[in-house]
Amino acid sequence: MAFAFVFPGQGSQSVGMLGALAATEATVRTTFDEASAVLGYDLWKLVSEGPEEELSSTARTQPALLAAGVATWRCWRARGGTEPAIVSGHSLGEFTALVCAESLDFRAAVALVRFRGEVMQEAVPAGSGAMAAILGLEDAAVEAACREAAAGGGAGSVVEAANFNSPGQVVIAGESGAVERAIAAAKARGAKRAVTLPVSVPSHSALMRGAAERLRGRLSAVGVKPPRIRYVSAVDAAPHAEPAEIRDLLVRQLSSPVRWTDTVRAIIATGVEEIIECGPGRVLTGLNRRIERRAGLEFLALEDPDSLDTALSATREGSHA
Repeated sequence: MAFAFVFPGQGSQSVGMLGALAATEATVRTTFDEASAVLGYDLWKLVSEGPEEELSSTARTQPALLAAGVATWRCWRARGGTEPAIVSGHSLGEFTALVCAESLDFRAAVALVRFRGEVMQEAVPAGSGAMAAILGLEDAAVEAACREAAAGGGAGSVVEAANFNSPGQVVIAGESGAVERAIAAAKARGAKRAVTLPVSVPSHSALMRGAAERLRGRLSAVGVKPPRIRYVSAVDAAPHAEPAEIRDLLVRQLSSPVRWTDTVRAIIATGVEEIIECGPGRVLTGLNRRIERRAGLEFLALEDPDSLDTALSATREGSHA
């Protein structure tokens, strides 16, 4: 049975994440120790003890989630888990997917995503950016609401669809005032709910273009290899293997929407029957189940000893089916 691994992005972090897995798998601590040596601070202590506000700082969240995803992957492999047919990731999770596919070196990726977080934080003055989840509205209607809110151009008018997460769930991002106007416009079009997210960095919007160009400069010095496992990017829901293409995608994704719905459908269209979320939380697993409800598909989350055992059993049973 063919299966895919997907890796989560920001929003999946929590103080205490992977604690249960670390208690049974030494690989977790050694992976975090490797990341800490690059960062110059104790990443495992931050993840285990907080404070939450510091862990939620973009420049700290990104290395933490990268290390968590890679640690979980290494536990999977150490326990005899086979390689998936496909890897992909949501936003920051694309870097994790590329490390696990041996396209990016782990230590280099830790430094790279810390830099990515820093330039994202520096791109927009604190408090001037916002993101919000629009629930219960078609994608096209959300995009129309954003266009209405941005009409007229000028200062404070940037707002765009940033994450197409699942049918009926689209995250918008931009300047705070424009996001508020887009929320009102979405509600007028019939949105069931609009929830402002607790972030100040408007990821995957035009406001990140300056940060993206700074990331391009940094990426030019980072080694990128063709991935050993088929890699599908959530920038365009398509597979990519050329290092130059991958570098360009990692730059583009910072100011382009995450096309998660299309990506999951593209992965399933290859014949994959299981999609396993590798890393903390179950955010992607919930989205994946809403994207495709077809019988015969299985969606699993891999983050603790029990879920590791469940996923190992599921893939082994499938391989003998």
